[in-house]
Parts: sequence; C-alpha cells; structure tokens
Amino acid sequence: MIAHSGEGADDRQRTGRAVTRRAVIGGVMGGVMGAGLLEMLPLGTYRQNEAMAEDLAAGPYRGDDGRVLFTADAPQVYTRAQWNARAPRRAAEVVDRPPDHIIVHHTATANARDRSLAHAFALSRSIQNIHMNKNGWDDAGQQLTISRGGIVMEGRNRSLKAIRSGDLAIGAQVLHHNQHTIGIENEGTYMSATVPGALWKSLMEVCVWLCQKYDLDPSEAIIGHRDYNNTSCPGDVLYARLPQLRRSVAERLEGTSSQSSTSQGGSDGGSILSPLLPSLDDLG
Repeated sequence: MIAHSGEGADDRQRTGRAVTRRAVIGGVMGGVMGAGLLEMLPLGTYRQNEAMAEDLAAGPYRGDDGRVLFTADAPQVYTRAQWNARAPRRAAEVVDRPPDHIIVHHTATANARDRSLAHAFALSRSIQNIHMNKNGWDDAGQQLTISRGGIVMEGRNRSLKAIRSGDLAIGAQVLHHNQHTIGIENEGTYMSATVPGALWKSLMEVCVWLCQKYDLDPSEAIIGHRDYNNTSCPGDVLYARLPQLRRSVAERLEGTSSQSSTSQGGSDGGSILSPLLPSLDDLG
C-alpha cells in the first residue's frame, strides 16, 4: 500500500483552488492509476447481475431493514460515540475555511453483503484500527464513511462539528492535499464490481449536503482519489461513475434552488429548506 495521508508530513500548502456552486453540469476530471486507501484484501467472486439485484432490493433511499438512508435535507450521520470509536491520539486540527474538493475513496475491502447497522459500525472501528495501529496515524483518516448499506458515519474526530460550522477538520486521506479537501470512504472494492444502490444514493446525497454546506460546484469539486495521487482508488467502476455523480448532485442542487425560489416568491416569503444538520454529537 502507498501511504498517502500526509499525516506527520509537511502538508500545509494549498494547491487546489476554491470553487463556488454554479449550475454547471457534467464536468469531468482526468485521472491516473495506482492503489487504494486500505490494503487490498482477498475478494470472493461477485457477479454484476447480483449487485444489480441488490440495488433494486434496496429501494429508494431505504436500507434492507426499511431504515431511511441519508438525505441532504435530513442528514442521518452516525457519530463516533454511536459506533464506539477509540479515542484519537490527539484532536484533529480544525481550520476556519471550507474544503474546495470532495475526495471519493473506496475502502478496498471485501464487498460484504451485510447491510446492517452493526456491520457498518464494525467497519468504522476496523478502519480506525488499521489507520491507527498499522499506519501509525492519529485517528481514522477520512472525515466520512459510507457502508454498502448506505449508512453514513463520522470518521476523523471533530469532523461533524466542523462540517456544521462550515469549517474543515484536517484528515489524513490524500497525500499533499489534506489541508483543503474532505474525504468520503465508500465500503468495498470497485475495480470491477458495481456499486450497491443504497451506497450510491447515500453518496449522492452526502455530496449534495457538502456542496450546499460549503457552497461548492459539484462539476469541479467532486473528484476521485486517483486525481491527486498514484492510486487505483476509488476503483475503475466507481471512478467511471463520477461524471454521473457530478450531474446528479448538480441536478439535486438546482432542484433545491428552484423549490426555494418558488417558495420565497409566495405570500409569506418562507423557504422550504430544512436545516442541514440536526443537533449532533460534538465528540472530538
């Protein structure tokens, strides 16, 4: 595995440019090849027709157990306290500026069929243990994690509080670019396997949420790990779907904007937008 976090290294130079959200749809980013965030583990054989069947079974914005998954207008992010995170070696640095890019990763782990909350929580604990015990980092590297069941969890300490404040908790998820990016780990290996529908829907909504919160243009802001580092992450299949992700996020943002404008044009001038975040656990 290529160490790519920059944790403990001089990584304070901002090399990406700030972007703002505009109605630009379908931007495409170039990419290079390499290795994923976690060390590759042996995988079974997964047929694409099985994955597509699982996508259909997931249903719209619901997990297999009927639980509503993440939506940008009513975010359900499970906190570190809920998945029983270890204490970090030290608190993450929080800077009072937004990220300018959203980095899409895959975990490069087995494409598990378990969509349960218990499995998702175990995934977060496993990632944290690998990052702290094997990589020697202060904590989990990424700010957010999405399970194959579409469950969204806080990763690095202080991340949720920082997002709610429009700030950035510095992670350890992309070499030389941690100071200006926010990272999303997506469970599984997507070199040839398809992305589960529940995970894809949550990823799209998480990106809508982050673009809203940080005023980012999805056509420029959403990129893959391989766009910055010599890695195959987030896998050929997921990487090939990033243009679709950018378009879907832009369409959702435009739909939200149109609904807001219509509502504000009414007699009471009110907005239909819900608060982006409910009260969240402030654990670091």
